[in-house]
Amino acid sequence: MSDPDVIVVGGGIGGLGAAYALARRGLAVRLLEKASAFGEVGAGIQLAPNCTRILDDYGLLDEARARGVVPDAMIMRDAVDGAELTRLDLRDLERRYGFPYLVIHRSDLHAMLLRACERAGVELLTSRRVVGYAGTEDGARVTLADGRTEQARVVIAADGLHSVARGLVVDDAPVSSAYVAYRGTTPTASGRAATVDLSEVVVYVGPGCHLVHYGLRGGELLNQVAVFESPKALAGDADWGTPDELDAAFEGTCDFVRGGLPDMWRDKWWRMYDRDPVMTWVSGSVALLGDAAHPPLQYIAQGAIMAIEDGWVLGEHVARRTAADGSVDWPAVLAAYQAVRPEHCRRVLATSRAWGELWHLDGLPRRQRNVLLRERDTYDYAFVDWLYGPTALDPADEPPMFAPVPLASARTDALAESRS
Repeated sequence: MSDPDVIVVGGGIGGLGAAYALARRGLAVRLLEKASAFGEVGAGIQLAPNCTRILDDYGLLDEARARGVVPDAMIMRDAVDGAELTRLDLRDLERRYGFPYLVIHRSDLHAMLLRACERAGVELLTSRRVVGYAGTEDGARVTLADGRTEQARVVIAADGLHSVARGLVVDDAPVSSAYVAYRGTTPTASGRAATVDLSEVVVYVGPGCHLVHYGLRGGELLNQVAVFESPKALAGDADWGTPDELDAAFEGTCDFVRGGLPDMWRDKWWRMYDRDPVMTWVSGSVALLGDAAHPPLQYIAQGAIMAIEDGWVLGEHVARRTAADGSVDWPAVLAAYQAVRPEHCRRVLATSRAWGELWHLDGLPRRQRNVLLRERDTYDYAFVDWLYGPTALDPADEPPMFAPVPLASARTDALAESRS
């Protein structure tokens, strides 16, 4: 391939999704991945209807269903006493939004997108670490670690939390939440995993900690994630999030939650960072995408979904702005992308932070939260309609946000009962 129409930097879920979205519109796309091979680290990932709608458009939904699990319910429980607080009926949710809520292994989703890119003719190159970005007279250029340069009409920077390209639009740094995540997958054929209802996605929320579990790979695996606030991180220690902190953080939780800790991988953990929202994602012919633009905390499970949405929106605007001779009005495409995506993702980042605070309350605020959640109707979608509906292509399509419910509005009689 000579100079491509588009260079995508980063071979994660966001980069592959963007490369496919653009290649299926007839563009010549080159993807540069810094690692020596394509792969995805981690375990499970949750895909809400705003993502499965896009997978369906890409012709990938049936494969995702086959490789994942489509659960019946999402349930929130109190991690201290194990009591149910609230739930979503995910089968009814599918009827409402037209597409399912499913859970899948990250590596399976990544492999699906990689194969889609191969079928679409994306040029997939590994061992290409990009260290610099610059504009050119008619596009943009990237500089590789070995000194070589490559150029295209447009560069999409999907280069992650520590994005080099982000420096083109803002001088900032990742923000530590002081929380850390441990993950683990175990076969469901025997042991504790065999007793877990895999038709449910369950989160146990506790003071300064939580545990999530759900099935993967057609129910062959149980995925668990344990998250807690690190005292060492709060104290400024460099070595934080260690296994001793994991055990201490969950000492006050119920037997079921503590019983999941031995199944966590103890030789690696994920410190949780996000970044403050930035409202400018485009610099000349370079556009940020995915975590380079909007790395969130994971509490509403939208990080990878936002990245997939970014790529889909770019592809849709390319389709709208491609002339009969095949030429693309790239300034108009990037302007349309810039106009719609940053505000949506700002909302997601802010909501993710707030939701994490809500999960980890203690004392009176915890009891107030529990009262309000127990009073929520299972079929009340006010808090997710703004998120799970069709991805907006224009600012006017973006639905209004939900109205927050103050903790102090919890009924005092119910609070008194919860104290006993």
